[in-house]
Amino acid sequence: MKLPRDSITAHDAGIPGASGRKPVRELDGQKDHPEPSQSKSNTTAHKNAEPNGRGGKGRKRQAGEASGRTHRSGGEGVPLYAALDLGTNNCRLLIARPTRRGFQVVDAFSRIIRLGEGVAQSGILSDAAIERTLDALKVCAQKMVRNEVTRSRLVATEACRAADNGVSFIEQVKRDIGMELEILSREEEAQLAVSGCASLIDEACDHALVFDIGGGSSELIWLDIAKRRANWNASLAERLEATECISAWTSLPVGVVSLAEKFGGRHVGVDDFEDMVRWVSSLLKPFEEEHNFAARIAEGRVHFLGTSGTVTTVAGIQLRLPRYDRRRVDGCWLACTDVRKVTNNLLAQTYEQRVAEPCIGRDRADLVLAGCAILEALMRAWPTKRLRVADRGLREGMLATMMAADGYRTLPPPPGGRRARS
Repeated sequence: MKLPRDSITAHDAGIPGASGRKPVRELDGQKDHPEPSQSKSNTTAHKNAEPNGRGGKGRKRQAGEASGRTHRSGGEGVPLYAALDLGTNNCRLLIARPTRRGFQVVDAFSRIIRLGEGVAQSGILSDAAIERTLDALKVCAQKMVRNEVTRSRLVATEACRAADNGVSFIEQVKRDIGMELEILSREEEAQLAVSGCASLIDEACDHALVFDIGGGSSELIWLDIAKRRANWNASLAERLEATECISAWTSLPVGVVSLAEKFGGRHVGVDDFEDMVRWVSSLLKPFEEEHNFAARIAEGRVHFLGTSGTVTTVAGIQLRLPRYDRRRVDGCWLACTDVRKVTNNLLAQTYEQRVAEPCIGRDRADLVLAGCAILEALMRAWPTKRLRVADRGLREGMLATMMAADGYRTLPPPPGGRRARS
């Protein structure tokens, strides 16, 4: 699977008269948060977003229109790009400008909206979920207008793909807010996830599994790194196209929301957890039987690279963080034995104890063990010793590919405080 040229063309989105994470985990029970802060001098780091932007009147300029002026947050003529990921569980926005070494995030927003709540049972997006989501999208629209965004790509994923009223919801967003969302295909979601975290792949390995455990689906991408290692220092777009290192991919119709709704998320015992793992393993089985990755990776050097709230939460717990810190989590390595220790400790806790965990909180306490069950199924299917954590993914992939399409040679930054990550 390689990135087709037309898949990296950005979609301009006009937002006329828009009204109105701490990472995606939003673990202290507040409704929304700016992204975690880093030094303003870090040209490729996620910057702290302004507080959520409510109450701002916003300008009547369309966000998809070039303003022709110097951006307040950037230099003369440097465009601002926006990437919005409307998922089953979260609404997330990044606004960034290209730099010589990557891109600088100048504003961000994340809110848990649970758009896909109940979709697995009812087949439709509920009125309450739609209202929560529209409120979050209005904040994003204000931010895009206020920052005079030049180009944007605004996507919806599994909840809108699966719901019978997904398309009508997209039309409602355009009518009520002026935002033009596209429903992203599973294949392109997988491609963009790889684009967003490619710089965290260990090129010394022979294989890597990139996975994104979402709210309603989970994307899995096996990379054959040894195939074209010589080109690994090319630009992002060249790396993904010329190296042709994607061996196979799949999108499982299961995520933390749908799995927790099926088996329960608040009160999870060992037997309940094993039932979840077996269910996910049954979904993995056809993919493994077709490609036989277990045998292919047995003698090689392999690692996992996870980009999702599940792995970032597990990392925060393993690092014993008193508060989630993206700078500590993004790019860190976990031993799979430590991942299982965290899971076992969570299984021994009550729901209320999970709520009290600083890197979980009330918004994720009923979902975290479902995510751990999906991760455990992956580790059982393809035994490996190491897992690398990415607090980046789809939005960063959209930003990087939009900028690449416009001629900017952006390599998402490296991990750590001075950002090689985005």
